[in-house]
Amino acid sequence: MTQQELEKYLWGAATYLRGTIDAGDYKQYIFPLLFFKRISDVYEEEYQIALKDSDGDLEYAKFEENHRFQIPDGSHWKDVREVTVNVGMAIQEALRSMEKANPDTLDGIFGDASWTNKDRLSDEILINLIEHFSKHNLSTENVPRDQLGDAYEYLIKEFADDSGHTAAEFYTNRTVVRLMTLIMDPQPGESVYDPTCGSGGLLLNCALQLKDTDKEYRTLKLYGQEINLITSSIARMNMFMHGIEEFDVFRGDTLANPGFIEYDELKKFNVILANPPYSIKRWGHDLFENDPYGRNMWGTPPKGCADYAFQQHIHKSLDSNNGRSIVLWPHGVLFRDKETDMRRKMIESDIVECVIGLGPNLFYNSPMEACLLISNTNKPSDRKDKILFINAVKEVKQDKNIAFLEEHHIQKIFSAYKNYQNDDGFCKVASKEEVLEKGGSLNLPVYVSNVGAKDEILFEDALEDWETSSEELNNSMTEFFGMLD
Repeated sequence: MTQQELEKYLWGAATYLRGTIDAGDYKQYIFPLLFFKRISDVYEEEYQIALKDSDGDLEYAKFEENHRFQIPDGSHWKDVREVTVNVGMAIQEALRSMEKANPDTLDGIFGDASWTNKDRLSDEILINLIEHFSKHNLSTENVPRDQLGDAYEYLIKEFADDSGHTAAEFYTNRTVVRLMTLIMDPQPGESVYDPTCGSGGLLLNCALQLKDTDKEYRTLKLYGQEINLITSSIARMNMFMHGIEEFDVFRGDTLANPGFIEYDELKKFNVILANPPYSIKRWGHDLFENDPYGRNMWGTPPKGCADYAFQQHIHKSLDSNNGRSIVLWPHGVLFRDKETDMRRKMIESDIVECVIGLGPNLFYNSPMEACLLISNTNKPSDRKDKILFINAVKEVKQDKNIAFLEEHHIQKIFSAYKNYQNDDGFCKVASKEEVLEKGGSLNLPVYVSNVGAKDEILFEDALEDWETSSEELNNSMTEFFGMLD
């Protein structure tokens, strides 16, 4: 199959679920089945190779060392395909059996979809799904890792487009991902971390960038944490589909239960890339005031907004000798009054290396303008006590309800970051003292004018402040009426 044919074939599986379950739930059924089919076909491929190498020795062909993953008897794709009654139960038992047979790699990877709920998925629907995936052999010979990996990424994007409100939970605009990875420039042997990894696109792209430049990508150590079960499973499957094996994706709440701890402290990483959920209203404010890992070194963020809780977690997780981070945020983190003290302390510590203002619609289901906040625990000597501001709000291509960066946009922004010089109307190098004199504001238009950008940003800030104050008023009134009762 060509790449386009493969993508059309895989996406065609979703047509069997339309009208029976919400579009946002497609992924918890399609991805596990696709991964199950891939493992089964590759196992059969490995079996035939071992059989040939051993002159037909059936026992040898089954040896564990001849297979990347183990498939217990009765749990192969072809076994499930033979079932016509209680198909969901057969699928569920096969997936759980495979997880138990591969505890170090596949434990929990297939998620917790309700395969046995016939009100949602009848035997007929599941049989149609299985027959659809059975049309083609997904062995590595027929579908190489790069081709299947690209198709898997295509599926993730299509599910994001199709699922509406849940898109941002597991998908980051891939053109922005490319820009972020270029700027971070991860090197072989380094550790890379994403504290809110979604489907793993940021982590994966770091490895693929090294691979594309013929560098040793297999020594890159990838770590991610994701609160959502199915999304964390998708991230793990994403790595395997691309042939990446040196990774660790932990499922859990990053702020309440950070997954990577060493010597009772947060594990340190060379590179951190993140697109955290923005302006979370309920995030454990009270616990953060006495955080056992010292992540409140700049202060405790307001109850109705966790942005600087994530930013402090990221800084606390950076290697002090060679730690770089890049975080995708709405512009509000650059200038909101309620976070001024924390922002000032961040600037005073001289870790902020660059602020890049991006255009609107780069977040899913939100017209907000995005920005990239770049920090470095060991700035080059010519960048110390300085911050580069790049106003690239207009460097964006609009397409219906979504926007993306074209390659010339990416290269222009990346070149400006690398050069670290003034460019009238596009970027400016400001001293740390100058930024502090302006109240610690990192607002792009204050340093690099861009007609039309300021009003839109201020409106977003006012709207967010209004939403926060409304919630605080509601909570106060609830407490007040409780006292009256």
